Amino acid sequence: MQSTVEERFQVSPYLVFFLVHSIQIGVGILTFQSEIVRWAGNDAWISVLLTGTVIHVLIWMMFHVLNKEGTDVLAINQKIFGKWIGNLLNIAMLLYFLLIAIVVIRVYFEVIQVWMFPRISLFSLCLFFLPLLYYIVEGGFRIVTGICFFGVMLPLYLVLTLLFPLQFAHGENLLPIWNHSIKEILLSSKGMVISYLGFETLFIYYPFIKEPKKSQKWAHYGIAFSTFLYLATYLVTIVFYSEEQLISNLWPTLGLWKIMKMPFVERFEYIGISSWALVILPNITLAIWCFMRGMKRIFGVKQRIILLIALMIIFSIVTLIKGYNQIRQLSEILSYGGYIMMGGYIPFIFISHFIYSKVKKQNE
Repeated sequence: MQSTVEERFQVSPYLVFFLVHSIQIGVGILTFQSEIVRWAGNDAWISVLLTGTVIHVLIWMMFHVLNKEGTDVLAINQKIFGKWIGNLLNIAMLLYFLLIAIVVIRVYFEVIQVWMFPRISLFSLCLFFLPLLYYIVEGGFRIVTGICFFGVMLPLYLVLTLLFPLQFAHGENLLPIWNHSIKEILLSSKGMVISYLGFETLFIYYPFIKEPKKSQKWAHYGIAFSTFLYLATYLVTIVFYSEEQLISNLWPTLGLWKIMKMPFVERFEYIGISSWALVILPNITLAIWCFMRGMKRIFGVKQRIILLIALMIIFSIVTLIKGYNQIRQLSEILSYGGYIMMGGYIPFIFISHFIYSKVKKQNE
């Protein structure tokens, strides 16, 4: 099941920065503050840095395995665990990627319904959005990479919006530093995990990178930039809101946009939410492409058929999920999947590959 990709389908190593970073910044950055502040309060910024540091270690583990084998994780699972167990692991991972796409789409649709168009139906939103996803993903990995690039560069101006709330900042909200226990910091880090998910797609698109060993530093740069954005967003949020306000606010980042007043625009959050469509497109398209690519490699079915099936699954689940409570339950399922992937599978495949390599070397 060795994966060989023609050079014309591959992308340059530096584009891994955009592939890694773009899938980590999505709807999570609109809500993560209220999740992590529950446990660590003003010290939750430590949780952001801690989680980012852990992901750097996980990225190193992933590249260590991938660089040794020179192929994607689908082939590695089969090589180490055999065809049947390997494919079970592969299918579980691919379903996890599809779930990422579903959660991102549904949460973004909820933002549109709550903040912009309360009466718009999920069916109408899907009817507009899913054909766009089909057009992008069907174009192949290079098109998806282009979307990741523009999904980072075009909405980058939104970083400047973090400056506006600083005129109402209360710096004392950050004090005292380290007034929470290590257990509380770790529980806060656990709540931060879902916001960082998606970098695991590297396992699938690794063969599509030219000279992939050179891309490792760009992957780390991507993680570092994601960590910086989450950290900056949290620090601005905690000096603007009190802890009590932040805990009860479902959409803290959108609240920051709501206070912005400009001569030429009254409701900046409308512009921010509209621009956010460019931010979530890489999340969704890259996750769907990985699902499509993996299923094709396992079952040998045409990618277009798998893509249509994936979009039908997304349409069915997105239109069936109603209300905040059901969305939260779906997000919690994704969180558990993320814990298993980050805290279980990646260290497991790293250790398993290490043992496999040692045993193989001894038998030669």
